[in-house]
Amino acid sequence: MTTTTSATLAAADRLLRAERDRVPAAPVRDLVSDVDAAYAVQADVLARKLADDPDRRVVGRKIGLTSPAVQRQLGVDRPDFGVLLDDVVFGDRAEVPLAAFLQPRVEGEVAFVLGADLPAGATIVDVLRATEFVLPAIEIVDSRVAGWDITITDTVADNASSGAVVLGTTPKKLTALDLPALGLSLEHRGEPVSTGVGAACLGAPANAVAWLAAEVARRGEPLRAGEVVLAGAWGPMVPVPGPGAYLARFEDIGDVRVTFTGAKEDS
Repeated sequence: MTTTTSATLAAADRLLRAERDRVPAAPVRDLVSDVDAAYAVQADVLARKLADDPDRRVVGRKIGLTSPAVQRQLGVDRPDFGVLLDDVVFGDRAEVPLAAFLQPRVEGEVAFVLGADLPAGATIVDVLRATEFVLPAIEIVDSRVAGWDITITDTVADNASSGAVVLGTTPKKLTALDLPALGLSLEHRGEPVSTGVGAACLGAPANAVAWLAAEVARRGEPLRAGEVVLAGAWGPMVPVPGPGAYLARFEDIGDVRVTFTGAKEDS
């Protein structure tokens, strides 16, 4: 369980103001000194968003910082998780305005769609049984913290640096896939800008989902049937400096594409 304090409320205020005013904020690590406090900030931000718009709903979770390459990029050493709301989930070939984000980056990963609950104590076998299908995905990561100057507490408080997700539309059963052995190529203008393999995600993407199941159950909010779980990046994040299309190609799983619109084309 998380505990709200004046410091966590102040950190939530800072992050919400940055999102509202479209101006990245200073890090919040001066206000939150440990991961549990950072999750309290995340929970407070989520509660306020849901209170402000009763039509919004939670549709899943995202796991961050599972790839060693991404951990090195951000200088952190452990996974984290955030929450996905319905209004940040897009379908394949979506056109997404750059103005919706502050400092967007993209990464390729696989989304698990659960057909059964995953309670506390769920094993890797439970994850495999509970997964109805997987989809190729491009996660749009974003930071409300200026210059991506983040520690683990900053990114946890900031909903694991979540921005949005674009999902493919052709489901694949896990029984037909060896996810750790499959490769990814994330392309921009026909050229690879990031590559990786499923094994980069905690050894196997299903391992990441099992880790998440334990973490959220311990905090009193277990994974439920119907939720979408972004299992974590297969390769390095790629900055999005301007409009254009990004295509993620996954071996044996399929492709997914997003086009950013609304600003001067990058050179």
